[in-house]
Amino acid sequence: MLAVDRKRRIVEYVRQYRTATVAMLAAEFNVHSATIRRDLAEIEQEGALRRTHGGVIMEQWTHDEPSFQERRNQHLEEKIRIGRHAASLVEDGENIIIDSGTTTLHIATHLVNRSNVTVITNDMNVAVELRDAPGVKVILTGGELYPSSYMLNGMFTDHVLQSLHVEKAFIGTPALHPQHGLMHPEALLVPAKQRMIKAAGEIVVVCDHTKIGKLSLHTVAPNSSIHTLITGNEATDFDVKPFQERGITVLQV
Repeated sequence: MLAVDRKRRIVEYVRQYRTATVAMLAAEFNVHSATIRRDLAEIEQEGALRRTHGGVIMEQWTHDEPSFQERRNQHLEEKIRIGRHAASLVEDGENIIIDSGTTTLHIATHLVNRSNVTVITNDMNVAVELRDAPGVKVILTGGELYPSSYMLNGMFTDHVLQSLHVEKAFIGTPALHPQHGLMHPEALLVPAKQRMIKAAGEIVVVCDHTKIGKLSLHTVAPNSSIHTLITGNEATDFDVKPFQERGITVLQV
């Protein structure tokens, strides 16, 4: 069998079974494991599959996000844990940015009793959560309202964000890839996230374990921009190891 045909069939095999080891593929195609490893390296460069320790998996894509109401209740207990731990990283007296999202919302929930904290956000849900917190000043970015999620976005949002300087930014994402970094399916939402990242001295990404390893259409920022990743203890060693190897502090809660 020609190498090009074998690689095509490897992709088809993994597409069917989602994952495979080198030993399984070597037996399936009756070739030496070294040949399979060489094939997998070439297939990975082409972007069809992602190698793991001893095998390969099919890349998972995020093409769009479910509605805010759907996402709000998905992995809720994990998101609460992530939000609580992220809030514990905020020091009294700090200025922070909280990105819009169903995970970042739980950061705000755990900041209500803090003192002398300024929160800048493009999420009206976050602002409402903090409206009665006496020690928290809330600044809304302004912008076009997305009624389905109460997120603010667009030219006015970007203009405000590019004038800010804060200690920390807490960023949510629908896709976090070990090679391509923070990703998003919606082009219109990318600039605001990029300006949040540029405005902050420290970037903390918060996402549940299902977002890790996924690809999407647009790269928001490379992994080199991330200082800390907070995710659930549902994430596996395979999920988090690539980020740790890039010098990112990974906190599983």
